[in-house]
Amino acid sequence: MNINLKNPIHFLAVGFGVGLLRPAPGTWGTLLGLLFAIFLWEVTACTTFFVVLTLISFIVGCYICQKTSDDLGVHDDGRIVWDEIVAIFLIFCALPAYNCLYFALTFIFFRLFDVWKPFPIRYFDHKIENGLGIMIDDILAALYTLIALHLFAWIF
Repeated sequence: MNINLKNPIHFLAVGFGVGLLRPAPGTWGTLLGLLFAIFLWEVTACTTFFVVLTLISFIVGCYICQKTSDDLGVHDDGRIVWDEIVAIFLIFCALPAYNCLYFALTFIFFRLFDVWKPFPIRYFDHKIENGLGIMIDDILAALYTLIALHLFAWIF
């Protein structure tokens, strides 16, 4: 089965269509998540908002990513980018600073960890084969990103 953008679950899973862009749909999904998070930060400037948004988006994401994967017959199809978007929301819960430098570093560090998948990210990515598995590797990459951002802030 192909992605059906008229299906609201598929539409969310592919990041409102961004996951269909080539090359590197995960990079496009990360960029969408970052732009959306920056906008929401400018509107709310509220960490609590991002905590709640992340929790709800994660729970919903486990379902929509699993449902879309089931419909496509492929675990963690590259076009599914909801997980990247939610990971960026998580990072915005604890950024050391909310400025252009940290927004750019968020993008760079997250893509690095999402592609590289250092331990235990790769382990969980291969062992958990459901919606949680699709979501968890990006959540772990987001946590690595936060560590890197806080180390950067501490050093510089």
